[in-house]
Amino acid sequence: MEYAALATPERTGAEEFLSRVVLVVSAASMLGSGWVILSFLVVPTLRTFRHQLILGLGISEFLAAFNVVISTGLIVSGTEIWSPSLKPFCSFNGFMAQAFVVQTDYWILSIAVCTYLILMDHTRAASWVQNYRVILWCVPWGLSLMWALLGFVIVRYGDTGGWCWFTSDRVRLLANFLPRWAIIFVIMCIYTRLCLFLYRSYKAISRDHEVTLETRLADPHQWQLLDIGQRSLRPNRSSNSLRKVSRFLKALDHQLKGQLLRCLSE
Repeated sequence: MEYAALATPERTGAEEFLSRVVLVVSAASMLGSGWVILSFLVVPTLRTFRHQLILGLGISEFLAAFNVVISTGLIVSGTEIWSPSLKPFCSFNGFMAQAFVVQTDYWILSIAVCTYLILMDHTRAASWVQNYRVILWCVPWGLSLMWALLGFVIVRYGDTGGWCWFTSDRVRLLANFLPRWAIIFVIMCIYTRLCLFLYRSYKAISRDHEVTLETRLADPHQWQLLDIGQRSLRPNRSSNSLRKVSRFLKALDHQLKGQLLRCLSE
């Protein structure tokens, strides 16, 4: 009524063309997410923890795209989904749209949080999320279905052109856009923190590499004393995965350089 900017538009040639474009794009999205799901089911090596998170995102994307394909397909075929006889379908279509469009954001946030915990070496939290993966799956599904159900019970869903959703701009803003903007902001903060961490780690590794290389070049035969197992490591959170990998790569690099210098000296 008062907020009807996205209410049902007039059915014009441009709107019909837009429905066809949305149908094609949604079908392509279905194929892409369906390939992710199929790959997870067929290839055993793709069933790791991180791929399970991607699987959850793929399922949400597939269902969201499938829901749009149904509604736009009916419109392209000439069926009026806004007619009173299809009101139950419109309500179901709006419920699916609200549930799975928002659920994809929850999955992207979950992937960002898990990536942060693992790379920043939060061992206890990272182990917990990997041991209790069921809870990690319940959070996106539970929150998205809860908000979609509340929308169905309190304000209902109606036709917005191409698919059914909330017909009020205010409800759309509060139930969809504000939470999504908040999630985007949190994700940007997480990846900014990770980028800074990786950049500083890279700079520290580079400086350490230069100092060590200068020391070893002073004595070409010093490579024989290299023993990466001599360094003591604390059993808990003394070093993260990035440092362990960098030490191994530096050791291998120093050995190769030492062998090359010895061959040249001989």
